[in-house]
Amino acid sequence: MVNYNGELLEKESCALSIGNRGYRYGDSLFETIRIKNGEIRFSEDHYFRLMASMRMLRMDIPMNFTLEYFEAQILNLVQILSDKTIGKVRFTVDRKEGGLYTPTNNDINFLVEAFEVVSIKKESYRVDLYKDHYVTSGLLSTVKSSNRLLNVLAGIYADENELDNCILINENKSVVEATNANIFLVKGTVIRTPKLADGCIKGIARKKIIELLAKNDAYTLEEVSISPFDLQKADELFVSNAIMGIQSITNYRKKTFSTEVGTLLSEQLEDLV
Repeated sequence: MVNYNGELLEKESCALSIGNRGYRYGDSLFETIRIKNGEIRFSEDHYFRLMASMRMLRMDIPMNFTLEYFEAQILNLVQILSDKTIGKVRFTVDRKEGGLYTPTNNDINFLVEAFEVVSIKKESYRVDLYKDHYVTSGLLSTVKSSNRLLNVLAGIYADENELDNCILINENKSVVEATNANIFLVKGTVIRTPKLADGCIKGIARKKIIELLAKNDAYTLEEVSISPFDLQKADELFVSNAIMGIQSITNYRKKTFSTEVGTLLSEQLEDLV
């Protein structure tokens, strides 16, 4: 089942119109949210990121679209399915159809889908740069829109080259993120992550890791531009997203990395509620 605009429907009876703007123009947003023990993890963070993104894209936010409403739409579906293997939901918002590039209105639809999650962390995790296309730096790239063509192509490249992930760069050749995750670099007691202005997604796990490090006197966190050369000089690399938490990178090109800091932060992140 799925939740479409507050109505629970069988998947087979929920078909998108050919005029759907998310399908036609990528005029839609989504949140991928972890469900843990039947509860929504980091609900407020996902909600406020979605609201900020909708405002940036000039979508009209209904008056009833409160945090409580957002949570209820997710939990209604999860509880109806009552399946303990449900580990994540995707909450998609699209602008209602009408118009060409310029919409005829800014009203929204929403769709909630639930999925199983299996163990996805790996002991060996190989990455390389994806250089065929670039992320455009700027705040629009920080939004989780459904326009993910670059990520799709990078995913294909990773699969063709027997990699676990790819690292994306922007037009200035600065590191931005991985295909499906934010990236962190450890050098001594300094942990760096790309700044938002370079075009990385404003990740929920990224935000939580930054909050953890702000309380940890052992490390200094820097949000800065990072070059591909910096990756090879690092002691450790790891990536993060809201579903897998933290995944340590073991190999970038010919270099092998330790995983000590990533493992420690992974445990701390998992303990957050």
